[in-house]
This record gives sequence, C-alpha cells and structure tokens, in this order.
Amino acid sequence: MLSVNDSMPSFSLPSTGEEKISSKSLLGKNVVMYFYPKDSTPGCTVEANDFSNKIDQFQNVNTTVLGVSKDSIKSHLNFITKQNLAFDLISDSEAELCEKFGVWKEKSMFGKKYMGIERSTFLIDAKGMVKKIWRKVKISGHVDQVLLEAKNLFQLNRNEG
Repeated sequence: MLSVNDSMPSFSLPSTGEEKISSKSLLGKNVVMYFYPKDSTPGCTVEANDFSNKIDQFQNVNTTVLGVSKDSIKSHLNFITKQNLAFDLISDSEAELCEKFGVWKEKSMFGKKYMGIERSTFLIDAKGMVKKIWRKVKISGHVDQVLLEAKNLFQLNRNEG
C-alpha cells in the first residue's frame, strides 16, 4: 500500500482533458489526486463540487486537482457538464491506478460483498512524492483540510526554493 514519502506510481490514463494524463506529465506541480466511487452519486457530487468551488485557491498554490474513478470518459464528461466542474477527471476503467494507490477494496452493502473504490485523497509534491494521505474520507470539511495541506506544501516549497 502507498505510504507518505513514496513516489507516485507511474501511470498513463485517459482523462477529460485533451490527452492522457501520466505521472510524468504531473511533475513540476503539486497534485491532489482524489479517488471516488462513482460519478453523479450524492456523496461524490458533493465532494466534486467542494473541490471545484475552491479550484482557484488550489491553483494559487501551484496545485492541480484530479478526480479518479472507474467511470468512462463519457460518464466523466457528463458529470463535469452537469456539475460545471473546473478540473479533469481520470478514467481508471480497469482499476489499475486504484490498485497502485491501494484504494481498490472489498466493500459491503446490505450484506453483499463487492470490490470498489475506497474514497481517498493523496497530496503529491512537484517531485512526484506522496506527502499526505487521507483514507476512508468523510466528505464534510475534507476539501478544506486538503487545501490547508496544499498551502503548507506550497509554502514549504517556496522556503526551500
């Protein structure tokens, strides 16, 4: 399982932007990569809107926000359009990235077990190192916590630079 100070796993996956997003393409800026179960479900919609509403604040501290789920690009584009989201979503249809980040878990609902994405967020620095991990995320107040850590990381980078 991925831990703080590990390197971001390498990947290249389709996104709602113009091209694929890869681990290499993210170097040089801080990244918030958040994993969520499914487009357009109540909790995932609240979380996406919370990130989108603060996107300017993330950008002001050199931080890119990316959402990741198993949904298709078509589903992601519908979600972005419907919610007017201000960041790209990555389609991890085979759960490869979810596996690498350790968020593909056995879950249980109504006594039925199934595999799914555990809501998790990772803050990755400009060198590709994982700096903070939130697992089993509770949505309320989460984006504010992530933004605070992104601001701290930005300040740390400026002090070192």
